[in-house]
Amino acid sequence: MGVSDWFKERLGLDDLPFFRTPDYMYNVNYWLGSLVAAAFIYTVVSGLILLLYYNAEAGYSSTEFIIQKVPYGSVILYSHLYGAYAMIILAYIHMFRNYFAGAYKKPRELLWIIGVIMLVLTLGTAFLGYSLIGDALATSAVDVGEGIISSVPGLSIFIPILFGNYDAGYYGRVLAWHIIFVALIGLLFIFHFFMAEHYGIMPSRKVKDRAPAVYAREEWQKFNPWWPRNFVYMMSLVFLTWGFILLIPNALAYLNGLPQQLNPFLNPQPAPPPNSPAAAHITTYPPWFFLFLYKIADFTNDVLIFLFIGVIIPLLYLILVPFIDRSPHLDLKKRRLFTAFGILMVTYLIQTTIFGDLTPGVEISIIQQIIVYLPPAVITLVGVFALPTGSNKKAIANPLGILAVLATSILFAGALITFVVSPSLLTITAFTVFALIFVLSIRNLSPIVLKSEGEHRDAKAVLEKPENRELKKKIAEILISILFILSVVLASQLWVIPSTGYLSNIFGIDLGSIFIMLGEAISLYHYVVYKR
Repeated sequence: MGVSDWFKERLGLDDLPFFRTPDYMYNVNYWLGSLVAAAFIYTVVSGLILLLYYNAEAGYSSTEFIIQKVPYGSVILYSHLYGAYAMIILAYIHMFRNYFAGAYKKPRELLWIIGVIMLVLTLGTAFLGYSLIGDALATSAVDVGEGIISSVPGLSIFIPILFGNYDAGYYGRVLAWHIIFVALIGLLFIFHFFMAEHYGIMPSRKVKDRAPAVYAREEWQKFNPWWPRNFVYMMSLVFLTWGFILLIPNALAYLNGLPQQLNPFLNPQPAPPPNSPAAAHITTYPPWFFLFLYKIADFTNDVLIFLFIGVIIPLLYLILVPFIDRSPHLDLKKRRLFTAFGILMVTYLIQTTIFGDLTPGVEISIIQQIIVYLPPAVITLVGVFALPTGSNKKAIANPLGILAVLATSILFAGALITFVVSPSLLTITAFTVFALIFVLSIRNLSPIVLKSEGEHRDAKAVLEKPENRELKKKIAEILISILFILSVVLASQLWVIPSTGYLSNIFGIDLGSIFIMLGEAISLYHYVVYKR
């Protein structure tokens, strides 16, 4: 009995209701949830290590102690921070991918809602964890959070319960809520995982183009067993995710003198303490993942309006969309309004985040808001509804065609802004002309964006000559050997890297590189063993 069979028998894996997977689904596009889970697991493990050294009664000095004195403390702390960042980014990508795929439709409504709640908890957990650093930026972020809560009638009584005496450097409450939120994410993750396995990965629209898009039991019984192929593929993604979580922040730790606008995104090191003279020379801003909320707060002095625009309306829409979108169609062109809303949510999220980074704390008038946010809405709505219903044989799917659409979009937006700022016969004529040109260019462009599951990912296996496949497998075997040798060489050098000080982050860079090579080697192994 082999090791694989031993595990399968001892764990009873054949008896578990795990989804069997068709060949075409071994693509990262279908496994984004695994990337989120990998980032979550890494962040939890590194957080437990940090708990051994973190003193909540002295947030900033404790953080500095971990970075300066604890062996590889900065490696763990920076990668813990970026593990949370990775989890947020991947969760957004996972959610919007499923949104555009229609994965919120029957029977996955509850799976979708739990996912949305997990994203909210992730953002809250990251905010609390970011605050535990206790530097000037973290204190400012908690101040903003406290200000928002205290502005809502009746909620001030919760501030001591939520934040405690953080002004004095005591972060016991913040740490407690951080851990509670992580536990809640863990509990919901268990439900989310088993529900995802129960319904299976969302099939290609070429196979199932209507809800409920699930494989019948007699269909998926013919697919590849979960063990060990899914496990092998998943481990390749896990190692790759962990590798980048380690590699990126530890490499960024050696970047100095970043422009202020890049600091929220690329600097893993703490800012000065809140009461130091150096703190007076930095622009305070919240963590990058709340920059969009920070900017929306500049749109109005009314906290309730701010909460409705920035939090309540988007959240309610995401939770209710499975019940609002009653169409069984999964094709984006057959649910255009929801497609447009999805594009706008992504556009506004990115746009407002950059806006908040470039103009922190600067009030924005109504006219400025219209100029910034109206063009994307008009372009999206006109563009989505202008798309042809069927396939367009004359479609322009080359770079020049895409460039033409971008150019007409810019001209259309410029004409719209000019009309809003200076309404006249001339500006409305220009706006109408450019709108028509934009519509025509959209209709002439292949809906490339909508072809997320293109022909090269058809549910039918792509035919490949056996001799070509065998040659690729030979090359893959050679690459596995090279990656293994490089990993061993790099691992043998890890122990000579100083555990503290300036050079210690090289340990994180090397370890991250080893994980990436292992992930790639496992991916190649998956190809060699299972590709047919």
